[in-house]
Formats: sequence, C-alpha cells, structure tokens
Amino acid sequence: MALLIQHVIEGITTGGIYGSLALALVLIYRSTGIINFGQGEMATFVTFVAWQLHEWGFHPALALSAGVLLAAVLGVVVFRVAVRPLMGASGETIVVVTIGLMLAFQAASLWIWGADQRLFFQIIPNRSWTVAGITVTLHAVGVGVAVVALAVLLSAFFRFTRLGLAMRAAAAEREKSPLVGIRVETMLLLGWGLASVIGFMAAVLVAPKLFLSPTMMVPLLLYSLAAATLGGWDSPLGAVVGGIVVGVTESLGATYLSFLGAELRLAIPIVITLAVLLVRPAGLFGKTTVVRA
Repeated sequence: MALLIQHVIEGITTGGIYGSLALALVLIYRSTGIINFGQGEMATFVTFVAWQLHEWGFHPALALSAGVLLAAVLGVVVFRVAVRPLMGASGETIVVVTIGLMLAFQAASLWIWGADQRLFFQIIPNRSWTVAGITVTLHAVGVGVAVVALAVLLSAFFRFTRLGLAMRAAAAEREKSPLVGIRVETMLLLGWGLASVIGFMAAVLVAPKLFLSPTMMVPLLLYSLAAATLGGWDSPLGAVVGGIVVGVTESLGATYLSFLGAELRLAIPIVITLAVLLVRPAGLFGKTTVVRA
C-alpha cells in the first residue's frame, strides 16, 4: 500500500509540471484560439538565458526575474512578428508556423549552448519527510501548491476580471470585439506574453529534475497536450487536473504495466484521453457548444 501511495505522490508531482505547461497552452488558446506547439522550446530558450545569467554570477532571484521579463517580451514579439500576420490564415497554416517556432527555438538553443545537459540551480530546497514508509519532498509540495494556485488565479482572472473577459471576447469574437471598445491586438499580445511567462515557470520547475537541454521540453509538451485535451481547452483548472491524471496514470502504469516498456509509456495517458473524449469530447471541464439548427 505504501508503494502505491508513493507512486501516486510522484505522479501528482510530475502531473503538476505537465499541468503548468498545459496552463500556458490553454491560456494561449483561450486568448487567441491558437495552440502553440513552440511553447516548450520558447520556455527552454528563456530558461537557458536564466541559467547563463546565474553562471555569470547573478543571484538566482535576479536571474529568474530577468527570465520572467524576457519570457513576456519574447511572447509578445513572437506573436507580433510570426503569428499576427497569419491570423486570417487557415488552421493548418498556423499549426505549421508554431511547429516552425518549435524547431527554430530548439535550433537556437543548440547553436548557442550546445547539446550537453546542464545542471540547473535548485529553486526549491532538497528536503523530504518520511512517514510510514512514504517519502514526501518539499519539491513535490511546492510544485503542487504553485500549480494549483496559478490555475485558480487564472480561472478567476478569466471569469471575474474585465481584462480576462476582454481577452476571452477578443479570442471568440475578433471582428465584433472592437465594437464594444475591446482592443483586440492588445488582448492577443497580453495573452501570448502571459502564456510565455507560465511556460517559463514550467521549464524552471522541470529543469532541476530532467537537467537543462535543448530538447528537454519535447516529451513534456506531448504530455501537456494530452493534459489540456483531457481537462478541456477552455479550463485552466481542467489543465491542472488533466496534468495530474496523466502524471498519476503514467507513474502507476510504468510500475504495474512494466511490460509496455519506456517506449510505450506515452500510450497510457493517450488511451485514457481518447476514452474520455469518446464520452465527453470537450474534456472533463471544457464547455460543450450547442448549435441550434
């Protein structure tokens, strides 16, 4: 029983990291109606910059603060330069562009810092407690609290604040929003900037665990896409719940379904996601759209 609980705790921790990147994906989708496949690589690039500043002697807090600022600016610039001119294009075109962003930022990280893994500085101290054979780390607690708090704040932001409602309106009714005084361009820029910051936070959480490398976020993006789909692309809280479900499922599946091997671990959350979508296509917390004939 203790082993089962231990794997559930580890799954929740990993799922919280999946949920943090899923939050960034959901935020961009809610504010612009776009899924940014380059989100993970953008976050990796900024995390490398924060790591480099720390290597040059900057205090961790200052390096992270600079990373947050750079992430926000990078999100705004990427949207304005690469995405905004194509807003009227087909969905397939925008998907190709965001995949191009993924490859471009990955190549930039490889060119500047190389392919070697780097040891990223610890944000949360390495402390743990063992009770009845179950080990709980301070990192697990910190990740859980940070991700849940962020999801609740984003949900409240989109539901109760004028700015959050304006961002949702700009994404849903881009042509009609200016008629009620909503500056669509500004809302879209804010959405990409904020999502880029959240993506950076996800990368910072995972870097000490996986080691920092240009391809660090590729598998994380796949799990996060599954988490966002499972929770619902319209729900920040659903992204976190989906991430936890995917993380726990992966942890338990890798332990009790070891015959699948490491190569097929990704199939476990995907199968669960497909099963949920067959019953509820909008996801667990997504809103179902009803069209009257």
